[in-house]
Amino acid sequence: MKDGLTKMNPSPLVQFLGKQSSTFTRNDIVRFCEGNGIEMINFRYIAEDGRLKTLNFIITSKEHLETILTQGERVDGSSLFSFIESGSSDLYVVPRYRTAYVNPFGEVPTLDILCSFYNSEGKPLESDPGYVLRKATDEFTRETGLTFKALGELEYYVVSPKEDSFPGVDQKGYHSSEPFAKFEHIRNEALVLIAKAGGQIKYGHAEVGCFSDGDTYYEQHEIEFLPTCVEQAAEQMVIAKWILRMLGYRYGVEISFAPKITVGKAGSGMHFHMMVDKDGKNVTSIDGKLSDTARKMIAGILSSADALTAFGNSIPTSYLRLVPHQEAPTNICWGDRNRSVVVRVPLGWSGADSMIAHANPADNHFFGKSPSKQTFEFRVPDGSADIYLTIAGLIVASLKGINDPDALKRAEELYVDVNIFKPEYKDKLEKLKMLPLSCYESAEALDRKREIFEANHIFPKGLIDSRIAKLKSYNDKGLSERIYGKKDEINELVKQFIHVG
Repeated sequence: MKDGLTKMNPSPLVQFLGKQSSTFTRNDIVRFCEGNGIEMINFRYIAEDGRLKTLNFIITSKEHLETILTQGERVDGSSLFSFIESGSSDLYVVPRYRTAYVNPFGEVPTLDILCSFYNSEGKPLESDPGYVLRKATDEFTRETGLTFKALGELEYYVVSPKEDSFPGVDQKGYHSSEPFAKFEHIRNEALVLIAKAGGQIKYGHAEVGCFSDGDTYYEQHEIEFLPTCVEQAAEQMVIAKWILRMLGYRYGVEISFAPKITVGKAGSGMHFHMMVDKDGKNVTSIDGKLSDTARKMIAGILSSADALTAFGNSIPTSYLRLVPHQEAPTNICWGDRNRSVVVRVPLGWSGADSMIAHANPADNHFFGKSPSKQTFEFRVPDGSADIYLTIAGLIVASLKGINDPDALKRAEELYVDVNIFKPEYKDKLEKLKMLPLSCYESAEALDRKREIFEANHIFPKGLIDSRIAKLKSYNDKGLSERIYGKKDEINELVKQFIHVG
């Protein structure tokens, strides 16, 4: 019997099967396909470039479908990952039933399922980013007894020919409404499709970036998700990026998650919020104050912040975004509600239970005390991030902080409650370390701190080596200074990485 949760769930599978996706079985998938005329199965998986790949199957019989769902299929790993050699490159891709969703763009009724990679011995591929994330969260829970949860913010630009009607105001697009926000309809359609594909969405809105350059119009939007287990947090962002790009393709506009579109305009980040649960209760805050556990986690993240850019800021234009006075972090510190810090602690509804009664005096129902929604936010990454590895890196860094006896002291030293760029705080600013200024410096930071990530065999050595080599291959040390003020060179660089990840 369907309960209220499954009735209101936007996923066709959850509605049809009357159960939550976390409990899907092979027989459930077969029953859905039979009952809904599904003709095609797509295996979807993430390669080194961060994009969803596809392997198509036309269903020829129930037995054929059961075989696909049970055994998976072979793929060429050397074409998907640079660190796998062609001489021994065969991998298996095996579906994770809980991730199944109806493909909203299929020309025939199609079911997509995300897959995990396994090696020739049938063991998890150690360097599969999804498996790295699983290892990280399992180790975190094993050592702490806590559950690490995350949510992502997905910022992007819609790029189109310029329109003259109802022009938006330059860099004043935050929460604009149609008709001043020209592409609200794409965002709204994306929200519906992402939710049907299993995404847990908090909200969507127009963002700050809004400007024209010649005959081209640029409009920035954001979709933010709800906190969930880290694997689902990563999966829903990957699917969301694919859906947004597909909608852009259908509507004849460009969708870009690039960190920087042009100098002097708002860049696009991919911020990650984190929280920790104990027996289903958010323990990120205690009695309305940030808990010691959260402070230790923040200290651990700050200690590894420079190396974390190797996973979250992986192209040269990433470092055109990380500049002062653009609501992007540059100095390694944290604070409350400050958008220029590496880690920000946003409002968490602490002590705010009376607001709803004040706003609605005619409603005399007692709403009671709300559970804590407190999170803390890592504001450094952008659309070039490997989402799985970035979250895994945050977990590993957080665990190191929890285990560090000096973490609380370090958190106190790195806290700022001011606009750090004001002249009167020059002395404090000079004491703070800076984030890397290039991919090359990011690679150097990762090399210095690689033991943090390689601990407990979470990040394989070969993966770290490959990441360092890739970042250094850009040879971009000092690039920002070399191209400063050279608009044509900057535009060419932006164009090169416009569709990253």
